[in-house]
Amino acid sequence: MATRKAPGRSDRDGITLPQLFAMFPDNKTAEAWFASVRWPDGPRCPREGCGSANVQVGTAHKTMPYRCRACRKFFSVRVGTVMQDSKLGYQTWAIAVYLLNTGIKGTSSMKLHRDLGVTQRTAWHLAHRIRETWADNTNTDRFTGPVEVDETYIGGLAKNMHAKDRKRRISGTGGKDKAVVVGVLDRATGKVSAAVVPDSRRATLVPFVTRHTHADTTVFTDEHAAYRRLPRDHYAVRHSTGEYVRGMAHTNGIESFWSLLKRGLHGTFHHVSPKHLPRYVAEFAGRHNSRSADTAEQMRQTAAGMVGKLLPFAELVADAAPGTVAEPDRPEPW
Repeated sequence: MATRKAPGRSDRDGITLPQLFAMFPDNKTAEAWFASVRWPDGPRCPREGCGSANVQVGTAHKTMPYRCRACRKFFSVRVGTVMQDSKLGYQTWAIAVYLLNTGIKGTSSMKLHRDLGVTQRTAWHLAHRIRETWADNTNTDRFTGPVEVDETYIGGLAKNMHAKDRKRRISGTGGKDKAVVVGVLDRATGKVSAAVVPDSRRATLVPFVTRHTHADTTVFTDEHAAYRRLPRDHYAVRHSTGEYVRGMAHTNGIESFWSLLKRGLHGTFHHVSPKHLPRYVAEFAGRHNSRSADTAEQMRQTAAGMVGKLLPFAELVADAAPGTVAEPDRPEPW
């Protein structure tokens, strides 16, 4: 089913497009795959407070093939996941999961729109719901290290904006010109935790680092003053004087991650609003953290992460002006 001749790392098994369509030739096989990932030991009631394994399979209900004999509720594999209330077929969902996992610089809603045969608005909502599955992969790891810590700045300069956008940006919560993203990279595992933060002050960055590292972790940063009182074994390189490596002290790993993130944001999505930026950061960090796994395993992890996540379209565009819909992947200029 998988092949080592597929593009990408030579030490992992990829999935070619012919193999993908052989895996998911129709909605029925895709539905069975989602069910096997969610319930490896057989279906259980997804209703809160129930969870019974006494389930009737193969009901006459048009869209709900399962019925819980305990609470008497009908359900499908969609219930309680980001797929809930979606009218898209299971095959479409499976292909979208594949595309978002294999597109290392991201997959735009326009590409999903063309590849899946859905509207761009639907594709945009679909992509954001899949990004929700990566949210838990970016902010909960506690690294033993050594680690690299750095912050980066996302967005255009206010001086280059139209007057009305410049006023909105300067008065917003993302800083005068750009949004701040901080990240921690564990050299031992290669994993990353990254998040959008309100600013780059010590009161913001130090708690982030301590929350993601153990007390005896060695931390490497640049000379940013906010890191000076880290309660960790701490070494810094001075970029301002042209020093980028001093023995083990450098931030090359996390800077490489920033480079990939920015190439995706600028080259694939072009414009990302501050509101949606955390979800894009989570996507890139989540995909980075699973990059050593085979494609089939990456897809399985994403499908498993759908459980317990809900992102209705109304919530996704809640801050849009009345009577308008946020523009997919281009919700508003920075």
